[in-house]
Amino acid sequence: MASQIPKRAQILVVGGGPSGSYTASALAREGLDVVLLESAQFPRYHIGESLIPSVRHYLRFIDAEQKLVEMGFKHKPGAAMKFNQFKREGYTDFVALGHTNSSWNVVRSAFDKMLLDHATSCGTKVFEQTSVKFLRFSATESSRPVTAEWLRAADGETGVISFDYLVDASGRSGLMSTKYLRNRHFNASLKNIALWGYWTGVDTYGMNTPREGAPWFETLRDESGWAWFIPLHDGTTSIGIVMNQDIYNEKVRTLKNSSLEYRYRLSISLAPEIVKLIGTGRIVQKEAAGGQPGQHDLLIRSASDFSYSASSYGGLGFRLVGDAGGTNLNISLVYAMKLIPEPSAFIDPFFSSGIHLAMTSGLSAAVSICAAVRGDCSEIEAAAWHTKRFSLSYTRFQIVVMSAYQQIRTTDLDILSDVDEDNYDRAFAAIRPVIQGASEMGSRLSGKELQSALEFCGKCFNPTSPEQLAPASKEALPKDMFDVTAPLMDPHAIESIISKTFKHTNPKLEGDQDFCGPEEDLKLALDQINGRRVVHREYAINNLEAEDVNGFVVRLRRGHLGLMRA
Repeated sequence: MASQIPKRAQILVVGGGPSGSYTASALAREGLDVVLLESAQFPRYHIGESLIPSVRHYLRFIDAEQKLVEMGFKHKPGAAMKFNQFKREGYTDFVALGHTNSSWNVVRSAFDKMLLDHATSCGTKVFEQTSVKFLRFSATESSRPVTAEWLRAADGETGVISFDYLVDASGRSGLMSTKYLRNRHFNASLKNIALWGYWTGVDTYGMNTPREGAPWFETLRDESGWAWFIPLHDGTTSIGIVMNQDIYNEKVRTLKNSSLEYRYRLSISLAPEIVKLIGTGRIVQKEAAGGQPGQHDLLIRSASDFSYSASSYGGLGFRLVGDAGGTNLNISLVYAMKLIPEPSAFIDPFFSSGIHLAMTSGLSAAVSICAAVRGDCSEIEAAAWHTKRFSLSYTRFQIVVMSAYQQIRTTDLDILSDVDEDNYDRAFAAIRPVIQGASEMGSRLSGKELQSALEFCGKCFNPTSPEQLAPASKEALPKDMFDVTAPLMDPHAIESIISKTFKHTNPKLEGDQDFCGPEEDLKLALDQINGRRVVHREYAINNLEAEDVNGFVVRLRRGHLGLMRA
């Protein structure tokens, strides 16, 4: 860590969480002068323990993958989710896509510190316990931030640093978004609260099978929310619930004078499979960070989550990344699955998109800044590209998360007002003709079309797993039907292929699409794979090199990071 905060930097990063550390690392590796100011002292407690395989690719790009591998975190081969108490769980098998495609359940305090330390090793000047209090803007370009006033907690010292570019990675507090841009949009359909704690002595889902280590997610019996069960390498298991805020508030009023622990245990009792996994286990206190007791040493923790997004993630001289911009799609869903910084935001548990979006937006910010510095495009074009790139990733996960909640809750979600039409058009260009047929598509996004998209994406959570299919069923169909990287298929085409392939063994399938037995299992699995294709393209970092956004694609080479005209 550097000792003296300089008076000037080419890039100032505010916030040392995953998005800030990743952005700083990527920029410093390009030879740019980067200073990072972080208000906390790492390691610090953070929820959001579950990662998805895409993290491997993003960390590999900044040469940090092996550091994560060597930390010994709990192996995560996939994820299990159960939306219907009367049906078996669905399972997403990461390893099926390759033995190096697995991920980890991590202790966030250690994981986040590794990322921050890596930023330092890449050349970033990192200063902890230093917060940014105010920004000053250019006298000639009123929207461009040019200086920041900082305060160091350890000794109360203050100072000013000037910069060419600001990366706001300040998390939920959102320095630029809340204080200056005031451009946050809060989503009406995703207002939740999370309660969680850490347990020892519990069972493990998939013990002694290839699924061992996979997180388990389960809908609560009263349809008020869902619960998570995530085993960690330190011998504890993170167990929590995510519940609609209004429903929870009503329960608090009904259960007068009840304790937080009582409400937590009562909610967990609504997840019968997790109750079985807990068995005779006991809840324990968990130290905040680094073995040092602190204010976070609580038996039960809670956080409210109000999902939000921003109308713009970049402008002259600045970029927003991670939760500072709006990856707060779902507080416990993601933080259970992977992220939450002091009750921060997240997008979903089933796809654990929080850390993914932190790194995606971090790399996007680094790419767009390098593009402007290197003259690949104008500064306005670079900022607009970052906004659109961030929005595309956010919107893709947003629809999938909403499709999950629609299955969990019986009440209608106010979703049309939460989805930006332009972002939807771009993010789901491939899905629109598939779900409606080109002749039926209107020029504007309708509630009917959005509902169709939710139903399509909701197949991601079908109660099945392709690994459970009979070999004969898989061998009878083209291999690319089981490939999550293949193009989207029309659901009716899937039905037709199954019917034509198996009608000789089951005459009832002729002209009848009400499948049963092995054919029903096959359709559930193929629909699940097809639904996963909607967001799977987000998981591959090289997708940035292929996907045209605002007429540009990414030049993803160290020393030449930037944009190229498509």
